[in-house]
Amino acid sequence: MSKKMVWKLLFLVALLTIATPLFGQTHDQQFAGGHWVAISAGFSMAIASGLCGLAQAKAVAACAEGMARNPAASNAIRFALILGLALIESLALYTLVIIIAKVG
Repeated sequence: MSKKMVWKLLFLVALLTIATPLFGQTHDQQFAGGHWVAISAGFSMAIASGLCGLAQAKAVAACAEGMARNPAASNAIRFALILGLALIESLALYTLVIIIAKVG
């Protein structure tokens, strides 16, 4: 393990240790800014959808290139593409479900 990786790991452990008391608050003690939940939910959905779009575009481009280079393997490539696109799209769907559960 490199020295840089060790520092990153230690920083992550320290961050999680500091953030742990935040999860122990009761409902009455939480921040009273409920309107920020809807705003942050919109941003999270926008980020998730944007990243899904970029990932799907890259996957389709790689699939088209793979089929062009090896037409005999197009069925296997197409199956991997459809499976990959379904998994990529599930990120946006999971984000939407969490937003509906949290905001609604």
